[in-house]
Amino acid sequence: MPFIPHSQADVRAMLKTIGVDGIEQLFDEIPAELKAGPLQHVPVGMSEMEVTRLMKARAAQDEVELNFAGAGAYEHHIPAAVWAIVGRGEFYSAYTPYQAEASQGTLQLIYEYQSMMTRLTGMDVSNASLYDGATALAEAVLMAERCARKGPRRVLVPKSVHPAYRKTLKTIVGLQGIEVVELDVDAHGGHLDPAWLAAQDFGAFTALAIPQPNFFGVLEDTDALTDWAHAKGALAIGVVNPLSLAVLKAPGEWGATGADIVCGDGQPLGVPLSSGGPYFGILACKQEFVRQMAGRIVGRTTDLDGKEGFALTLQAREQHIRRAKATSNICTNQGLLVTAATIHMAMLGPEGVRRVAAASMRNTRALRDRLCAIPGVTPLFARPFFHEVALKLPLPASVVVERLAEQRIVAGFALGEEYPQLGDALLVCATETKTADDLDRFATALANALG
Repeated sequence: MPFIPHSQADVRAMLKTIGVDGIEQLFDEIPAELKAGPLQHVPVGMSEMEVTRLMKARAAQDEVELNFAGAGAYEHHIPAAVWAIVGRGEFYSAYTPYQAEASQGTLQLIYEYQSMMTRLTGMDVSNASLYDGATALAEAVLMAERCARKGPRRVLVPKSVHPAYRKTLKTIVGLQGIEVVELDVDAHGGHLDPAWLAAQDFGAFTALAIPQPNFFGVLEDTDALTDWAHAKGALAIGVVNPLSLAVLKAPGEWGATGADIVCGDGQPLGVPLSSGGPYFGILACKQEFVRQMAGRIVGRTTDLDGKEGFALTLQAREQHIRRAKATSNICTNQGLLVTAATIHMAMLGPEGVRRVAAASMRNTRALRDRLCAIPGVTPLFARPFFHEVALKLPLPASVVVERLAEQRIVAGFALGEEYPQLGDALLVCATETKTADDLDRFATALANALG
């Protein structure tokens, strides 16, 4: 149905009915210092013809570039059938499935998604997704605090966790009195060293976040870190790239008893880069913590006639109507992206997903070998990695990124921007989409940029 805005007469009539002089009175509980005020930097309106011309000019700039950047958003091949199906009206316009009898298709899809995510992560339960990986980590920490119920409100997070995730985490939990303690990583390996960790005294804490792989692409010693957290009476939160779980040990198998909560970003599973979003967040956990999980869970059942059906098995109703007492204020899921991920995984199958992960690993190792053959280029860390690797350069990485951009090559992420102590380091990534010619072109361009 088309959106029909209220006229000024409608607004005045409604305000009169409820006994309010103006709309601002409906928000008078908001302190004046928190109000944004007028939007000073929004340009004046444009006509349809002007907007069309502007967008055509912007589209003309969107040329295909050779991309070797990862850093949390990855270029993977997405079969054309995935978004052809997602774009159907039944999926494209579907919203939160409050009425089970009218939403069986959406509910079944979410159920299948949850089943796939529990299989990937090795956990008992998965929710129906969150906004992105960063907010998923924040929800995982809040969930861990609720599970602890008492004691210190403190969580340990290695600096090898994505910088944007850490910033988002502090923004969300900081106002709730939860302390985020950032842990240094080993300068040689680029990982959180369990031996160093064991020698530290952090006092009591609620949870330890364990990235796998971490922001540098390095693989962490997940077994030792998980067992250490449990020995301290804390929960272990896995922060994962779901694609990597096709070839790496599932978080549910970390250490003696497995991680307790798993989160991450689902973008590698059928979601295009799209200039930064939208993506969707993953959240899964052990059965014992399910009632502290944000979001909702779809379950499979049978009706009175014995026919299979799907319904919302677990959702906190107060999320919709009593938000102050809600488990979380996330009231919907990234349904469209979950649809794409579910279809993507179903089309590839377990073996297909494994092949994508393995091909990405092979290409990144081949890229490292080509680039490290250039004088002055060396690996930054001496640890196994997944499909990203950090390289030390003889010039500032930001300068190299700019020079290669002139040749329409996205060279990677300059680590010095977030990690000044790493100096002239470049984080590069090669997925299954890259060919030998692509790797050679990058290597040649980098050699010229450095020479």
